[in-house]
Amino acid sequence: MDTYDDLMTGHTPAGGSFAAPNVRNWASEIDDATLRQAAASARLPVLAGPIALMPDAHLGMGATVGSVVVTDGAIVPAAVGVDVGCGMGAALTDLTAADLPDDLTPLLRRVERVVPAGVGERHAQSTLAAGRWFEAHGMPERFSPAQRKKALTQFGTLGSGNHFAEVSLDETGRVWVVLHSGSRGIGNEVAQAHIRTAGKQFSSVVHGWHLDDPNLAWLVQGTAAFDAYIDDLMWLQAYAFGNREAMFGAMCKELFAVVGHGRVIDTVQCHHNYAVRETHEIEGVEREVWVTRKGAVRARLGDRGIIPGSMGTDTFIVEGLGNTASWCSCSHGAGRRLSRTQAKRELSPESLKAAMTGRTWLAADAARLVDEHPDAYKSIEAVMADQTDLVRPLHRLQAILNYKG
Repeated sequence: MDTYDDLMTGHTPAGGSFAAPNVRNWASEIDDATLRQAAASARLPVLAGPIALMPDAHLGMGATVGSVVVTDGAIVPAAVGVDVGCGMGAALTDLTAADLPDDLTPLLRRVERVVPAGVGERHAQSTLAAGRWFEAHGMPERFSPAQRKKALTQFGTLGSGNHFAEVSLDETGRVWVVLHSGSRGIGNEVAQAHIRTAGKQFSSVVHGWHLDDPNLAWLVQGTAAFDAYIDDLMWLQAYAFGNREAMFGAMCKELFAVVGHGRVIDTVQCHHNYAVRETHEIEGVEREVWVTRKGAVRARLGDRGIIPGSMGTDTFIVEGLGNTASWCSCSHGAGRRLSRTQAKRELSPESLKAAMTGRTWLAADAARLVDEHPDAYKSIEAVMADQTDLVRPLHRLQAILNYKG
C-alpha cells in the first residue's frame, strides 16, 4: 500500500497544500480514498504539471471528481468523465419576489411538462429548439440511427442524479432560473465507449507505463482514436451547452406565462466536466496544454461561474480570481461526502422534507430523492471558505422552487 506521510490535507489559502510536487489540495474535508485516487492520477507521465484538487473533491471513476488535470500530447477520457459537458446555467430575469404568486405549485407542474427529467427521459419527438440547434451544429457521422434519435429527443431534457432546475431569489429579491445538466444519455454512451477504447489500446510495453487504475488509460495525440475522441468531445460539450439553453427557454417561458410578464436580462453558463486547450505558464514557459476539469469550473480573472450547494442549500454566482496554482479553476459544487448508497442507508425522507421547508419541490418523491439530501454533501459554506483565493462571490441564490428527475 502506498503511504502518504507527505500529504498535507490542511487548506492553505495562498495556493493550496501540496502532496510532494504533484498534487495541490484546496479541500479541508477530504477522505483517504480520494487522496489515494488523486495521487494515482498525479503519477501519470503525460501530466504537464501538478493535479489541482478543488474544495469539493471526492472519489470518482478513474479520476477524482473535483480535480484539474493538465496533460501534454495526450488526454485521459476518464478524467473528463462520462457526463461530458455537464455544467451550470443561470438566467437573471427582470422579475422580483413581489411578482411571483404565493403558490408556485402550478409553475412546478408546468416545468414538469416542458422539461422531462429522470433516467432515460426524453421528449416524445424532436422539438423546434432541437431542430434549430442541430441545423447549426450537425451530428457526428459515427453516430448510429439509435444514437441520433437519442440525441434529438433528449435535447432539452434534464436527466437524473444531481441534475436540477430551480427558480431562485438573490440577495436583493431578484428572480433567477438555475439549471444543472449535461449531455444526457448520448454523452454517457459515447464517453463510455471512448474510455473502453483507451483501455483496450493501452499497453504497458507501448506506453511505457503500468496503470494504477485501468480507467486512467490515455489517448495519444495524433492517433486516430485521439482525434475521434476530441471530435466527439467538442460536439458533446456544445450539445450540453445548447441543452441548457433550450431548457432555459422552456422554463422562462412558463415562468413568464404564470407571472404574466418578464424577460431575461443576463445569463451565466459554465461547463464543469470538460477538456479544452489552454495556454499556461509551466516552469517559466508559456505552453499550450490540455486542461481537463472534472467537477471544476474555469476561474480566470473575471470569469463568471456558478457553484451550487445541494437540495436545501444555496447557489453562488462567482467571479474568478485567476489563481494560476489551481490552473485558474474553482469547485463545481459542494461535493459528495456520502455515496448514494450511504445516503439512502443513513438519511431519511422525513429529514429531507425538513431540510426543504419553504421550497416548492417534488415532496411526494422524498423517498426517491433522499440520496440528494443536503447532508449527503459537504457544507457549501465550508467549500466557499476553502476557495477565497480562487473566486469571489457576486450573488447568493436561494431556491424557492426545485425540480429534479
